[in-house]
Amino acid sequence: MTVSVIKNGAIARVIIDNPPVNAISAAVRQGLLDAVRTVEADDAVKAVVLSCAGRTFVAGADVTEFDKPPVEPHLPDVLNAVEACSKPFAAQIHGTALGGGLEIALACRWRLAAPGSQMGLPEVNLGIIPGAGGTVRTPRLVGVEAAADLITSGKPVKAEKALALGLIDAILPAENADQAAEDFVTAALGAALPEITSARPIGQKDEAFWTETAARVKRAAKGNTGPVEALASLKNATEVSFAEAMAFERETFLRLRKTDQAAALRHIFFAERAAPRPSELKGVTPRPFTRIGVIGGGTMGAGIAVAMRNAGLPVQMIERDAEAAARGQANVEKILKGDLAKGRITEAKYAELIGGFNAAADYAAVADCDLVIEAVFEDLDVKRAVFAELTRVCAPDAILATNTSYLNPDEIVADLPGPERFIGLHFFSPANIMKLLEIVPTSGSAPDVIATGFALAAKAGKMPVRAGICDGFIGNRILKLTRTTAERLVVAGAEPSQVDNALQKFGFALGPFRTQDLSGLDIGAFQRKAARGRGESPWAPVADRVFEAGRLGRKTNGGWYDYDTAGKEVAGTPAAVAEAIAAARADAGVTTPATFSDAEIVEAIMFPMINESAKIVAEGIAFRDSDVDLVKVSGYGFPRFRGGPVQYGRAIGFAKVAEGLEALAAKGLADGPSEALKAWAAKA
Repeated sequence: MTVSVIKNGAIARVIIDNPPVNAISAAVRQGLLDAVRTVEADDAVKAVVLSCAGRTFVAGADVTEFDKPPVEPHLPDVLNAVEACSKPFAAQIHGTALGGGLEIALACRWRLAAPGSQMGLPEVNLGIIPGAGGTVRTPRLVGVEAAADLITSGKPVKAEKALALGLIDAILPAENADQAAEDFVTAALGAALPEITSARPIGQKDEAFWTETAARVKRAAKGNTGPVEALASLKNATEVSFAEAMAFERETFLRLRKTDQAAALRHIFFAERAAPRPSELKGVTPRPFTRIGVIGGGTMGAGIAVAMRNAGLPVQMIERDAEAAARGQANVEKILKGDLAKGRITEAKYAELIGGFNAAADYAAVADCDLVIEAVFEDLDVKRAVFAELTRVCAPDAILATNTSYLNPDEIVADLPGPERFIGLHFFSPANIMKLLEIVPTSGSAPDVIATGFALAAKAGKMPVRAGICDGFIGNRILKLTRTTAERLVVAGAEPSQVDNALQKFGFALGPFRTQDLSGLDIGAFQRKAARGRGESPWAPVADRVFEAGRLGRKTNGGWYDYDTAGKEVAGTPAAVAEAIAAARADAGVTTPATFSDAEIVEAIMFPMINESAKIVAEGIAFRDSDVDLVKVSGYGFPRFRGGPVQYGRAIGFAKVAEGLEALAAKGLADGPSEALKAWAAKA
C-alpha cells in the first residue's frame, strides 16, 4: 500500500511508501486522507507519528502530474483533515521535506527531524508558489521575516537551522529515531497540546518592510515571477483570515501553473533531471577513475584542476617547463586562496585540497592517471603534440580528453593509437564554478568512455550534455551566430548599448557586447584568426576594428564600452567604437541607420538562435531539443524562466519565428528559416 497505518497501543504510525522519493501522487493524497479517517475512528489511538519509508520524507509533488489538471483529493483539503484530526499528528522527517512534503509537516502538531535533514519550499524555482499552506502556515511558525526568506528564495534549510527558526520542534537522535519520535509524542500528550498551526497568530509588518522586501525579491528573482507572487501571498496571509489566505494562495498557485514561465521552468527541471542519465547509455558501466591528469596550467587548466580537487580526486598537472609548472601551481593556489578568503573553505580544507594537487613538467607524472584532460592553447598542432605524448606515457586503458571549445576532436587525435579512449570534455570558464560540461564523443569513442564522461560530471557536480562534432559544438556554435547577429544590428543602425539593454530586459544577465568586454575581445579575435586560417570567413567588421584599436574589454578599461578606474561602465558609445561602427556602416553601404525597438532587437537575436537550434537538433549535434536549452541556460546566461531558445520558440510559436526570419532575411539581418525549423512549425 502507498499509505499504511500501523497501530501500536496509543500511538499509531502512518507510513507513506511511494518510492523513490515519496512524491505526493493522487494515491498518496487519498491514502493519507483514508489514514486520517482510520485513526480518527479508533478510540484506542491517542496520537499519530507520520513517517516515510525509504531514504527520504516526502520530497515534493509527483512530477508526472505537473502538466495535468489537479485530481481530488486536493492537498489543501487533505492537510486540513490532518490538522483538524482529534488525534494529533507528529511529522517524523528524514532526508528531505520539500514543497508539499514540508506543507504536510506544517499541518502536523509537531515536527521532528533527523540530524542533517533538509526542508524547504522550492516551488518558486518552478515559477509557481506553494499551493497547500506554505505561505500561510509558515509565518505562523517562524515569523513573517524568516518566512519571506524561506519562501521567496526556494532554498532549503537543514534541521539545525530549522530548529532555531521554530520550523521544527526537535531533532531526533540518529539512532532509534522511530522510538525516539514515539517517546516524544507520548511525553507531549502529558502536557497541554500546542495550538494547531492555522490557529496560531501571525505577526504584522509595516508597509516599509513589504516595499523593501518586494524590491529585494524582484531584483533577486531576475524575471522569475514566482518569488514575487509568493511574497504577495505571504503579505495577504498577514491581512486576512486563514481560510481567505488559503483560498488566495490556491488561486495563485493554480493560475501560475498555466503560465508560459511555469512551463519553461518545468521544461528545464525535467531536462536537468534527465541529463545525467541519458537513455542511450542505459546499461553501460563507466570506467573507474581515481586520479586525474590536467595538461595546461592556465586559467582553464587551473579551473579544471580545482573542480577535480573539489570532487575529491587527486590531480597531477603537466606544463611545458618548470617555470610554467610553477605558474600553474600558483594559479591553482590563487583560486583556492580566493575560496578561503571568501569563507567557502576552511584552512584545513585548503590544506587538504592543495595537498592532493601537484604540478610538474614531465609527462611521465601522469602515467598512473585514469583520465587525463588536455587544456592547452587552442591550436591544432599544439594539441596533437600533447596527445602524442599522452598516448606514449599513459596506460592503454586511460581515457584521454580534450577541452577544445571549437576544434574538431577527431582531427586532434587522428591516427593516434587507441581511438576508443579519446573524448571531448568541454568545460566552461571558470571551470571550478561553471556547471555546464559538454561531452563530445569522437567517432571512435567507446560507450564506456562516454559513460565515464557523464560519471565524471556527476562526481564533479557538473551538468552534462552530449554534443556532436561541429564548429563550436552546441553552445559556442549558437554564441558565434548571436555575436554575428548583434553586429548586424549595430551595422544596420543600433547602438551596442541598446542591443545589450534590450537583451538584459529580456532576462540575460549581460548582453553580447558587455559579455565580450568581460571575457576579453582578444579571445574572439583569436578565434576569428584561427577560423580564417582554416579557410573560413567569420564576419565581425566592427569587433575586428575595435580589437585593432587595442580595446580588449575590461582588462584594458575599454572595449565596446569605456570603464572608469573603479571598473564602472561609462555611459555612451566610446569614440573609437563609434568610429569602428561608422567605418563598418560605410563599407556596408549604410547611409541612413535604421532604428529598432527593444522588441525588434530581441526578435532579431532570438529568432536566428531558435533557427540554429533546430538545425543543431536536425543534424544530430544535439540528441534532444532540451539539450540545446540546457546548454544555453546552464552555460550562456539564457534566462532560466524562459526555458532556453527552443522552449521560448515553442511558447511563441515556431510558425511565428519562421515568419519573422523571412522578414529579417529581407533586411539582411538573418538567414531565412531552415527546413528543420519549418518542420517544427508544421508539427506544432
